[in-house]
Amino acid sequence: MVTRNGTSPPTLDDVSKKIIEQLQHDGRMSYAAIGKAVGLSEAAVRQRVQRLLDHGVMQIVAVTDPLQLGFARQAMIGIHAEGDLEPIAADLAAMPEVDYVIMTAGSFDLLVEVVCESDDHLLELLSKRIRGIGGVRSTESFVYLKLHKQTYSWGVR
Repeated sequence: MVTRNGTSPPTLDDVSKKIIEQLQHDGRMSYAAIGKAVGLSEAAVRQRVQRLLDHGVMQIVAVTDPLQLGFARQAMIGIHAEGDLEPIAADLAAMPEVDYVIMTAGSFDLLVEVVCESDDHLLELLSKRIRGIGGVRSTESFVYLKLHKQTYSWGVR
């Protein structure tokens, strides 16, 4: 198995898993507090967290509410494409409105989540930029009406 950054993942022992669980609960938790919870020194926790970050096993980010930041429209866009998907996915990933790009084996070739300032912004993104990418045959948009659940705490195995 290879991680997203192209390296072999480190072996996750029970202590590393507990560190991840602590950070999933509170990403701002201090190394000292994590160490107390998992039975390691602050320095040992710092070293393990850095190794997990360096290997792409996890990342620590601030999750925002797009509505609170002036982005009134979120949507999932299903894309039917032809040819090599890699350059299409790279073009989509380069767009600042795009949160993530997924290649799928489902009824769409790609799924893309976007965050836009308005319906006009979404329309411009779809009609001029996304549909203008070579290889994009068609799109179907799923506009978000209400976010019912969003979680990043699925735990570790």
